[in-house]
Amino acid sequence: MQRVKISITGIVQGVGFRPFVYNLARSMGMKGYVLNSSNGVTIDVEGQQIDAFIERMLSSPPALARIKEVDFVVLPSCEYKDFIIKESLDDEGITLISPDVCICGDCLNEIFDSRDRRHRYPFTNCTNCGPRYTIIKDIPYDREKTTMAPFIMCPECEREYHDPKNRRFHAQPNACSTCGPHVELNIKNEDLKVYENEEPIKATIEILKQGYIVAIKGIGGFHLCCDATNEYAVGRLRQRKRKSNKPFAIMAPDIKSIREFCIVDETEEKVLLSPEMPILLLEKLKDSAIAPSVSPNNRRHGVMLPYTPLHHLIFHGDDATKADFKALVMTSGNLSEEPIVIDNNIVMERLRDIADAFLINNRGIYMRTDDSVCTVVEGKPRLLRRSRGYVPMPIEIPFDAPEIIALGGELKNTFTITKGGYAIISQHIGDMENQETMDFFEESLRNLRNIYRAEPVAVAHDLHPDYMTTRWAMDSGLKTIPIQHHHAHIASCMLDNGIDGNVIGVSFDGTGYGTDGRIWGSEFMIADMEDFRRECHFKYVPMPGGDTAVREPWRMAVSYIMDAFGDSYRDAFESLGFFERYGEGKIKNLHIMIKSNVNTYLTSSAGRLFDAVSAIIGLCDRATFETEAAISLEAICDETVLDSYPVNIIASTPMVVDFSQTIISIVNDIRDGFTKEVIASRFHNTISEVIGRVVERISLSSALKRVVLSGGVFQNRFLIQRTLMNLRKKGFKVFIHERVPTNDGGLSLGQAAIAIKRMAREQNG
Repeated sequence: MQRVKISITGIVQGVGFRPFVYNLARSMGMKGYVLNSSNGVTIDVEGQQIDAFIERMLSSPPALARIKEVDFVVLPSCEYKDFIIKESLDDEGITLISPDVCICGDCLNEIFDSRDRRHRYPFTNCTNCGPRYTIIKDIPYDREKTTMAPFIMCPECEREYHDPKNRRFHAQPNACSTCGPHVELNIKNEDLKVYENEEPIKATIEILKQGYIVAIKGIGGFHLCCDATNEYAVGRLRQRKRKSNKPFAIMAPDIKSIREFCIVDETEEKVLLSPEMPILLLEKLKDSAIAPSVSPNNRRHGVMLPYTPLHHLIFHGDDATKADFKALVMTSGNLSEEPIVIDNNIVMERLRDIADAFLINNRGIYMRTDDSVCTVVEGKPRLLRRSRGYVPMPIEIPFDAPEIIALGGELKNTFTITKGGYAIISQHIGDMENQETMDFFEESLRNLRNIYRAEPVAVAHDLHPDYMTTRWAMDSGLKTIPIQHHHAHIASCMLDNGIDGNVIGVSFDGTGYGTDGRIWGSEFMIADMEDFRRECHFKYVPMPGGDTAVREPWRMAVSYIMDAFGDSYRDAFESLGFFERYGEGKIKNLHIMIKSNVNTYLTSSAGRLFDAVSAIIGLCDRATFETEAAISLEAICDETVLDSYPVNIIASTPMVVDFSQTIISIVNDIRDGFTKEVIASRFHNTISEVIGRVVERISLSSALKRVVLSGGVFQNRFLIQRTLMNLRKKGFKVFIHERVPTNDGGLSLGQAAIAIKRMAREQNG
C-alpha cells in the first residue's frame, strides 16, 4: 500500500474537481478523501495504483479546471476504509475563482426537453457551466457564501447537490423552478400593459418583435435589448441611450445566423463557441438584414452567441410563440459613461426613460461584469475588453512578487492585485469620469481583496497628477509608485507574452502623461520591466482646447495643417473647404489660441494624428465617442493600396518623426481628386513604415531584435497586420497582446510588473 497527500493549486474549485477525483478514486479502488481548502484542493489517497491515479487525474481534469502546481507528500498508510469528500477547510490561503461561463450542452438539452424537470427553466446550470465570479462573496466557494444562499434547495436539487456521481454535485447555483430564482416582467410603457399577465419570457419576445426596448437582467448586469434588424427600434435605443455613433453589440441565435451578416473563419467560430463566449469583432457582409445604425461607419459588427439559458429561451420561443430573431442588440444596461447596473430597483429608476419593459429576476449579482470583447489577429484571439468569462482568471508572475495594487489609468480602467505569484486583473471598470464609476472601482477592489485576502504593501499608479486613481493612491496610506503610462503598456505586453529583459517598445495611443509634463502617445523606447529610455516620438503639435480637441478632431486637423503649411495655411484651408465647414471665425480663434498658447497643450499623440487625418479628408469632424475618428479612417482602408507618403525622421536625441510632408501630400491628394479610401490606406501604410524605419535605427544602436507593440492605436487591424508584416520582413521578433487588452484595459498589469521590479531593486540595494 502507498499513501500520498496531494495539494493542487489553480482554478480547481467550482469546476467539478472534487467529484471528478472522487469518482476516479472509487473506480480505481483507492481510499482516502478530497476537500476544498482556501489554497485549492487537497487529496489524501492510498492504494496500489497511486501512480496511475495521479497520471489520470492530471491528464484529463474537468474542462474548466486550470491546474497550476501540484505538491506531493508521501505518508505512512493509515488504512482508510473508503474514499469520501470532506467538508471545505478555510485555512487562510489563496483560492483561484473560476470565471462565469456559458451554458453547457447538457443543460441546454434539458431546458428544451419537455420531459425534463428543468424544461424552460432560465437558471439551469451545473458544475460545468453558469455563474461563478458574479455570485461569490467569500471563500471557500460554498453556497452559503454566494448570492444563492437565500434559495433553499428542494429535495430533488438537494439530492443532486450531495451526489458525487451527479454533474450538479456542489454546483453552488444549482436550482430548479420549484426552489430557485425566477423571472418577472415589469412593464413601464402603458401601450404594453396588455402583456402584464402573460408568461414573462413569452411577453418579452412579443414586445421585442414589435420594436420596443427591454432591459434584461443577465449574469453580470443588465442588457438593453431590441431587434437588431429593426432600424426604427435600434434608432430609438441609440437616441435614448447613446446619443452617439458608438457600435452596439449584437447577439445571434447560432453560427448559421451570424454568417448571414458577417464573415466567420474557423478560428472566429471557435472563439464564438468557446466557454467564455465573448463579443467578437467580425467583418460585415454588405446588404445584410442588420440595421445600419447598429454599427455605423464601421466595417465590423461586435457579435456574440447566447450564453445563458434565458438568452436561448428568448431566441427560440416555444410552440405558441415563435421568436425568429436574426439578431438582437445586447448593449450594456447603463446610461452613457456610467457602470452597468445590477440592482432591480435601481435599474428601473435609472433606465426608465430608455427601456419600455424590464425582464428582471431575484438572483443577486455581487460582482458586476460587462461582456468581454475580442478580435482575431493572425489566427489568435486577442482580448480588447477583459471581463465576463475571463475575470478573475489570473496571469502568472514569473518572479517573486509582494502584494500590491496597481490602479490602471483613467480610460477603460482595470486594476490589478498581486497575490501568491499571480496577478489578478479586475473586470472592465470603465472610464473614471464620474463618482458612480469610482464607486464601482472601490466596490470591486474591496471584493477582490476580500476574496483573495490581499494585504497590499504598495500602490502603483499613473504619473498623471489629476487622475482620480492618482488621488486615490495619494490618500491610500500605502507606499506609492508612479509609473509612466507608455512604459506600463510595454511591460503589460511583455508579461502577457512571458518575456523579460530589454526590448524595443512601441506604444501608440491617444493620451499618456509624459515625464516632461507633456501629453505623449507615440513612444519608441528601449525598455525592460523596470525602466525605459525614450528613443523617438512624433513631433509635438499644439492641441487647441485640450480635451475638446479629442471630441472635435477638426481642431487637430487645423493644428496639423498650420504646423505643416506655415504661413500658407490659408490656401490649404480654402482648398479643403475648411472655412465653409467650420467657419472662418472659429479657425481664426484657434489660430490665436495656438499662437498665444491659451488653453493649448503640446502632444505627440498618435491618436490625435489619426483624428487629424480623419477630419482632413472629411470623415469625422466631431467624435461622438472615443476613437470614432480613427475607426472611421480604418473602416475605408483598401488592402490593395501599398504606397505611402513621405515623412521626415529627425536624427536628434530622442529622434523626432515630423509628418509635415505627409499632411502636405494628403492635402495635395485631395486637390488631385484621389479617393478617401486611397488616402486613408496610404496614411496607414505611412505609419507602418515609420515604425519599421525607427525600429531599425534603434536596433542598429542597441542590437535588440525583440519588438513589443502596445497601446490603443494597435487595436487597428489594418495597421497591426501591415506593421507585423513589415517588421518581420526586417528580421524582428514581434510581440503583441493576447490575454490582456492592448488598450488601457491592460495598463494595470504593466504597472504591477514595473512596481514589483522596482521594489525588488530597492530591497536589494
